[in-house]
Amino acid sequence: MQPFTTHSGLAVMIDSTNIDTDQIIPKQFLSKVTRDGFGVHLFHDWRYLDDAGDVPNPEFSLNQSRYKGASILLAQENFGCGSSREHAPWALADFGLRAIIAPSFADIFYGNSINNGLLPVALTHAQVRQLMDEVAAEEGAQITVDLTSCKVISPSGAEFSFTLAESARHKLLNGLDAIGLTFSHAAQIERYETQIEGWRR
Repeated sequence: MQPFTTHSGLAVMIDSTNIDTDQIIPKQFLSKVTRDGFGVHLFHDWRYLDDAGDVPNPEFSLNQSRYKGASILLAQENFGCGSSREHAPWALADFGLRAIIAPSFADIFYGNSINNGLLPVALTHAQVRQLMDEVAAEEGAQITVDLTSCKVISPSGAEFSFTLAESARHKLLNGLDAIGLTFSHAAQIERYETQIEGWRR
């Protein structure tokens, strides 16, 4: 998993509340057995005017040329609600997004994102609105997300602090998923296992 320390990138916004996981990655695309290849189906029902995904919707923000290559997504409250599918952060990450900034997130989606290297940043509604307004006003506007200091820096230079559980922050800073976190304690685990036989005597 790629570590997340500081990331500056083009921002794109979907100014909607309650964006659920079935909109993020519709159920008909959940048959893949690896994490790769979901990005093309991200927000399928909003991105395309047809079921096959051949006709892009020009009104949808992710299809607009000014947002091509965006790596930070701005959204409104309760992002990632609905079913618990881990495919949602897989699709967002496979599309190229590194961070999602919103006033609030569904709990399961929040945890799944962290476990897959995607940083969910919760800011106040007013702060998210300011970021959206600045992004809308300036084509190519970039946002910086600094996990080392837990700050978001807007295109105009305004700084907003956010909080993240230290355990989650440690995993993201070091690029560790749940398995990687376990392996980071390999020496202690091995030492424990070598002592087991002695305890049985």
